[in-house]
Amino acid sequence: MPSATRPELASHPPVHESSKDEATRFRATLAGLVGQPVGPAGGSVGPDPVNQAMIRHWVAAFEDRNPVYTDSQVAAASRFGGIVAPPLMLQTWLMATPKITGIAERGGSPVESDGSGPLAVFDEAGFTGTLASNSEFEIERYLHLGETISATTLIESISDEKQTRIGRGYFVTWVTTYLDEALAVVGRQRFRILKFKPGGAVA
Repeated sequence: MPSATRPELASHPPVHESSKDEATRFRATLAGLVGQPVGPAGGSVGPDPVNQAMIRHWVAAFEDRNPVYTDSQVAAASRFGGIVAPPLMLQTWLMATPKITGIAERGGSPVESDGSGPLAVFDEAGFTGTLASNSEFEIERYLHLGETISATTLIESISDEKQTRIGRGYFVTWVTTYLDEALAVVGRQRFRILKFKPGGAVA
């Protein structure tokens, strides 16, 4: 006569099966984030037009002496027909004015957040660490003085879980598309971060 199964054992699946199911559900949640917007709904608009003052500070910081950025006569005689901004300043024109008060409590974030963005699912799952990995630009054209640009940002991809030297985590890549006032694309930026569980480093 076969022995009866103990109810308390039959009602609980093995731990490894439960963990596997949880990982599968989390992976499905992450897949659903691809294509979702990051940041303000509807995108963002630069707070100021492209201007000479910001360009001057940028080229001084990077010691970029290309005269088409600062010399109006040289720029007018160039293929651009006037002053243009360094192409990698694209991100600069969309940066929000930072709020210094409370910046340490926000982990260095220059602006406040209600924590309801798509990346919140990582924090809820324990992947609270964030490390910038790399950034790539695609430039369609240079920007001229007086132009105001806007941008939309979407999650492009999320890797499978990786074991890194600082812990287990996921590489998240989003792409920001920059548009001029006619909504023509002037450039794109791919930004990649690692969302990881702190304390899981390997030797």
